[in-house]
Amino acid sequence: MRRLIVRRLLQTIPMLFFVSLVCFALVKAAPGDPVLSFVTPNMHADDIERVRHNLGLDKPGYVQYGIWLKESLSGNLGYSLINHLPVMKQIVERLPATAGLMGSAIALAVLLAIPLGLLAGANRNKWIDKLVNLFAYVGISVPLFWLAILFVYFFSIKMHWLPSMGMHTIGKESAIDVIKHGILPCSVLAISFLSTYVRYIRSSTISQLKEDYVQIQYAFGSGKRTILFRHVMKHVLLPIITLLGMSMGELVTGAIVTETVFSWPGIGSLGMTAVRGMDYPVILGITLFSSVMLILGNLLADILYGFADPRIKTTR
Repeated sequence: MRRLIVRRLLQTIPMLFFVSLVCFALVKAAPGDPVLSFVTPNMHADDIERVRHNLGLDKPGYVQYGIWLKESLSGNLGYSLINHLPVMKQIVERLPATAGLMGSAIALAVLLAIPLGLLAGANRNKWIDKLVNLFAYVGISVPLFWLAILFVYFFSIKMHWLPSMGMHTIGKESAIDVIKHGILPCSVLAISFLSTYVRYIRSSTISQLKEDYVQIQYAFGSGKRTILFRHVMKHVLLPIITLLGMSMGELVTGAIVTETVFSWPGIGSLGMTAVRGMDYPVILGITLFSSVMLILGNLLADILYGFADPRIKTTR
């Protein structure tokens, strides 16, 4: 296991280098000029060039990339062009809000997807399977922003049950207030994750019920529920581990659209603000940070495979 971890960590070096190179090239190729954020109507052309020189944007692209990469390796992701604050500081400050929201949504989706997927797969083509499939198809097809707007309209505007935006009520800093503000965005994200997870678990359950060990358990007199939740569930956890590993990147970036609709002060809304203001250092910092989390999530998934299925062993 130690060799696996070391080998995977070494493999992340060229991967991160490639990701950083592609992201930097795409950002530089994007239309717009970040210097325009500092330009005033009466500013002279020489002053504009002086601003460009101070930002280091008058150097060739490969030189800018080398400088940015060198600083990033030391933990310095640069400074925002909009508020002039360190990029890493802004990411760290907003990380708890996004991680809490996304973590709650993913945990809720997994807790609901496992029993629903198992029941749907065990009762294939029956009414419960059709109902779960209908819910999954609707959840996958409906855009998140439209679902978020519907939730705001019904639960905030019409029924006045829950707040529609923000993370805190002005003058309140209690945990209950944060939970109330997080119910709607968490529910929207959980529905999105749940729809995907249920489909994977259902498909895996159907294939596992055809295996020989299931027939052996029936021969030993085990009931359907015992086989389903004691034996089959261990095997259907493998695709869920993969999906959870891939979701690590989303724990950083969050659902940008959902955070924007609900004005949730997370990294997703920070990224949206950076895109609108052509704040290239923030965009690059968020992209690089989320890539690191995604790679670490895949590494964690590989490690968890061995615990979920002892038959999976690490070989030379």
